[in-house]
Amino acid sequence: MSVIKVTKENFEEVKNSEKTVLLDFYADWCGPCRMVSPLVDEIAEEHPEYLVGKINVDDDPELAEKYGVASIPNLVVLKNGEVANQTAGARPKSQILALLAD
Repeated sequence: MSVIKVTKENFEEVKNSEKTVLLDFYADWCGPCRMVSPLVDEIAEEHPEYLVGKINVDDDPELAEKYGVASIPNLVVLKNGEVANQTAGARPKSQILALLAD
């Protein structure tokens, strides 16, 4: 499954997914975000059991504020619409998968 571009218009639908959701808060100008982005893409392709979305903090600052995103990249895991895990900074793929498994 491919990565979904998440905006305030489709956020509720994504948040209320029956699947575990991985949200990647990023900005185009952010170097560490560009390092994490291909890993997030790989996880989306390799793990259809997860719903994976990316939120551009410059386009949707309200969503970043809602989840207390002060630094990017910021990965948020939602289960049943609630935050199950959250981490800031670039992470290797194994750590991102561990966030989803918790």
